[in-house]
Amino acid sequence: MAERPEDLNLPNAVITRIIKEALPDGVNVSKEARRAISQAASVFVLYATSCANSFAMKAKRKTLNASDVMSAMDEMEFERFLPPLREALEAYKKGQKGKKEASEQKRKDKEKKNGIEENEKSREEEDEEEEHTEDEQDGEIEGEEEDVEN
Repeated sequence: MAERPEDLNLPNAVITRIIKEALPDGVNVSKEARRAISQAASVFVLYATSCANSFAMKAKRKTLNASDVMSAMDEMEFERFLPPLREALEAYKKGQKGKKEASEQKRKDKEKKNGIEENEKSREEEDEEEEHTEDEQDGEIEGEEEDVEN
């Protein structure tokens, strides 16, 4: 848990970015207003987390999941946030699925490449062994010819 109350506040840069995205261009926000919004946002996050944790505890879980957060929003009477929250969750899941598929494809390509390289190395080793065997056989043949000449 946080040692000081200030540790529970969201980063000012994040709050400033959210404010700028929410307001039209040319609208200025004072430091005092940013601070108040930051504290309100922190309180909201803590309250939502506490409510979601209650749902997780009722289900005898220690990990909060998306359904706990959805239930907390409903309990807190923020039902209007549920549709955009569901959309954001779906977009996140699709993004994660895409990343997972890309990672798996990259792994498969790497394995395939390594397999090809290993096959090439095996072929090179076989070629070297054949050359070495041929050289030995040539040496034996030359030795036999010398014996015949003597």
